[in-house]
Amino acid sequence: MAHSLSRLRVVLALAAALATPTPLVAGPLGLPGGLPGGLPSVPGFPGGDSTPGGAISDGLGASRGLGGRNVTTGVNALVRDAAVATGDLSAATVAALTEVRRAQAAALLAHRDVIEADDLGRPVVRGEILALAPGPEALATAERAGFRVRTRDELAELGLRSVVLQAPRGVSAVEALAQLRALDPAGAYDFNHLYQESGTLAGRAATAAAASAADPTAAPGARIGLVDGGVAPRQPALAGARIVQRGFAAGGPNPSPHATAVASLLAGRQGPFRGAAPGATLFVADVYGRTPAGGSAEAIAQALGWLAQAGAPVINISLVGPPNLILEAAVKALVARGHVVVAAVGNDGPAAPPLYPAAYPGVVAVTGVDARRRLLPEASRGTHVDFAAPGAEMAAAGLDGGFVAVRGTSFAAPLAAGLIARQMTVPDRAAAERAIAAVGRQALDLGARGPDPQFGRGLVAADLRTPPPQVGARFALSGP
Repeated sequence: MAHSLSRLRVVLALAAALATPTPLVAGPLGLPGGLPGGLPSVPGFPGGDSTPGGAISDGLGASRGLGGRNVTTGVNALVRDAAVATGDLSAATVAALTEVRRAQAAALLAHRDVIEADDLGRPVVRGEILALAPGPEALATAERAGFRVRTRDELAELGLRSVVLQAPRGVSAVEALAQLRALDPAGAYDFNHLYQESGTLAGRAATAAAASAADPTAAPGARIGLVDGGVAPRQPALAGARIVQRGFAAGGPNPSPHATAVASLLAGRQGPFRGAAPGATLFVADVYGRTPAGGSAEAIAQALGWLAQAGAPVINISLVGPPNLILEAAVKALVARGHVVVAAVGNDGPAAPPLYPAAYPGVVAVTGVDARRRLLPEASRGTHVDFAAPGAEMAAAGLDGGFVAVRGTSFAAPLAAGLIARQMTVPDRAAAERAIAAVGRQALDLGARGPDPQFGRGLVAADLRTPPPQVGARFALSGP
């Protein structure tokens, strides 16, 4: 246990340190660029700075260079191994679990050609500012100041219009935002923030038993939107589901482990494994593609516009990040039109500020519990929490056809989303209220009596947690 925790600390530090090609200078809050919190030092790490290529094992049988989204897999796998394989839930391990997203952010910031930090150290697309419904005069003023219109997004189904403005050469996003707000005080401008996955996968995928001949729990009429990465279309657990994919970032759709796992918990079925709405139609919006700048607010807003056009009544978003004007407007428009947006609350810990889009009004925010129905110690909390669902000691589909162990609120959200989707056929505000209320009546009250900031209205989908050994999902600290 001590060895696993020590290795966890090492990996978290490496994610921030080795991903950056030049020596880091700590920001005001302890991490590069001022990211909140800090990471432990790494004295005595085997190989030190001479680690070949800055590579670490990702726990899935591959070794990848540090930097961007590749480092996420390595950090995730080793974090899970320290906390799950050993059963260690000490204060030190819990604290380390809540640092994972910060380490991922530090790795993203190493891609200085396309990513920079906002005024709070959060990753944003370099030199880009989002403008919500700017008028011709505002755009003309921005262009006279040296800004260039990069793209114009018409999200007709949401009644929204946005513009991406490219800052003048040499002007940072922080400086650009300040300039635009000074030029147009009545305008709505924001960074093009990047959003991150809210869960970890670990272990090598293992093949499960063959699917049963009939599934009385199937929900072939359900239609669910998924904003994430791409989904592996030939995953056996998803053979009964209809998958429609579209990319909203360069190189997409590109199958990712996180999105494939989430999709299986929404609509999968294989052997003893069952998602919440087996056989449903999934509209998958890949907002990551193959670029380190994937997961942007712009891409997510475009994805939500497409899902509205597709008529997906329920949309799952297992991604987290800061508040953003464009994202908020898109979510508000969806909810007003009768869509249900379900989102993971995040894994930044009980003291962290609320994460978005889960904390927006009208969003169904879902937290996670373990097999003993204990709240995940790394889960975010707050009055916006609506439901709890299984989020640890459970299996989900892997990229290579088998199953992997998963942990985090990312994997609790799709279970709640699938239950709601089973009761809706089209977007409709009244139907949405009835569906959420019906799921609420199924909830098992946990914690303080009535709704509370930890479990919300209570636990749902408790019967949908598939223990990893039941489907042969194995844990691996490193390598094959």
